[in-house]
Amino acid sequence: MARRSLKSDERQPTLASMQQPIQVDLPHKLGREEARRRIANNIHKLREHIPGGSAQVDSKWTGDELDLSVTALGQAVEAKIGVEESKIRVRVMLPGMLAMFAGPIEAMLQKKGNVLLEDHRD
Repeated sequence: MARRSLKSDERQPTLASMQQPIQVDLPHKLGREEARRRIANNIHKLREHIPGGSAQVDSKWTGDELDLSVTALGQAVEAKIGVEESKIRVRVMLPGMLAMFAGPIEAMLQKKGNVLLEDHRD
């Protein structure tokens, strides 16, 4: 039996390196500009909904798409929120260690995702 080396290009994907995508569409009747404004005003509240109390949330707008990076409990999750005229499209890439929670996370996004669209004007 030939011995295999452990060069990185020969390694098989591991659970930790596999990602699980989640995509949720959240309908709204606000129009693109108002939905974008509300998300921008509410995105800072995301930390309050992440267990562990020490989450780091980074966000950057590119046109009508918000790129998010959330790091908590040693895991990094990347997400994109696309703002359209009548819906918000949320796409989350879960790292392999969190893939087993894809179902509950998707259900939570469906149930509570519209919190991003709440109107909190000062």
